[in-house]
Amino acid sequence: CLVSAGTGLLQEVVYLVSQGADPDEIGLMNIDEQLPVLEYPQPGLDIIKELTSPRLIKSHLPYRFLPSDLHNGNSKVIYMARNPKDLVVSYYQFHRSLRTMSYRGTFQEFCRRFMNDKLGYGSWFEHVQEFWEHHMDANVLFLKYEDMHKDLATMVEQLVRFLGVSYDKAQLECMVEHCHQLIDQCCNAEALPVGRGRVGLWKDIFTVSMNEKFDLVYKQKMGKCDLTFDFYL
Repeated sequence: CLVSAGTGLLQEVVYLVSQGADPDEIGLMNIDEQLPVLEYPQPGLDIIKELTSPRLIKSHLPYRFLPSDLHNGNSKVIYMARNPKDLVVSYYQFHRSLRTMSYRGTFQEFCRRFMNDKLGYGSWFEHVQEFWEHHMDANVLFLKYEDMHKDLATMVEQLVRFLGVSYDKAQLECMVEHCHQLIDQCCNAEALPVGRGRVGLWKDIFTVSMNEKFDLVYKQKMGKCDLTFDFYL
């Protein structure tokens, strides 16, 4: 099960590593059909139950709402956290791009809603801390979006070990290169707002006063948590 901020990119990397696939193959398929979303009505839980093991299932749900098999350690969870400043910018651009939601408010209003826990799936601050509390569990792999850009080779090695797949040294190097290609394709896709996948995105849109307010809220809500983020590389 994948739970993440950066789910689109993570799902493709995980699929690539777990299946030994090629980036060009993924580009020709509808990856969302290969990784159904747990909480969506389509394809539905009945169809998800019919998938053959090992299944790859995506979700944005908080830890407490995940199926009991995940809590009991009977299934594996890969969680990706992204620094919240870049996350809120990417989330804002995503909301504006959706025909169904078509958010037309200002970024300042959207950011205020984020800080006040008024967006879908509830509080990001609670969501990320809840998973961080379980980051040492044997069936949980807690990843950071920024590390995918900073040290992709180490992340791929973590995924290989966690998923229990087997690669020799040459195959592993080839897989890392394939993942690099995939990330470049995803982050530079013409359909995306420019640079949406890069680290440090927030610096282009946050005002000084917004940044100060955000830092204050972040300190209040994350002050007791030892989880840290890279806000730029």
